[in-house]
Amino acid sequence: MTTDDDKKAPYNPDPHAHPGLHVIAMVEMAKGALALIAASGLEIMGPAPLQRALHALIQHFQLDPSSGITAWLAGVLNPTGIHIAAAIAAAYGLLHLIEGWGLWRAKAWASWLGCLSAAAYLPFDITAFLHHRHWLEAVAVAINLLVVWVLARDLFKRRHSQG
Repeated sequence: MTTDDDKKAPYNPDPHAHPGLHVIAMVEMAKGALALIAASGLEIMGPAPLQRALHALIQHFQLDPSSGITAWLAGVLNPTGIHIAAAIAAAYGLLHLIEGWGLWRAKAWASWLGCLSAAAYLPFDITAFLHHRHWLEAVAVAINLLVVWVLARDLFKRRHSQG
């Protein structure tokens, strides 16, 4: 007598999935882990060390602390601002860890998520490249285009292998 559990097939990733999915998954999981470490660091340190570092930068570069980005930073480097930044970093980290897990397991939803998020960065990367024309910006554009291509190809193959 067979049960429903006996009928379930063992995990078998999509045989048409691009091998680059594992590479992208590892990068996404690393980004997620780093973001969680940053979030933890913000919560552990609190605003005081960051305020001291900002004050040292203002003195070293003789910046005006009442205008521009220095005034904005001084305003947000408080316990509430640090908690908000840590929460955003934690959410970002968790999203990338989940995406990485899904890509490692060759899940279609993870390919969609990764493709859309990488494509969202492209306008900013292209704009940066057009303004600076530096090789680092060119590399960023090339990597994001490659990620979008790999994930879009994965989705295309999945769609066409189903029907």
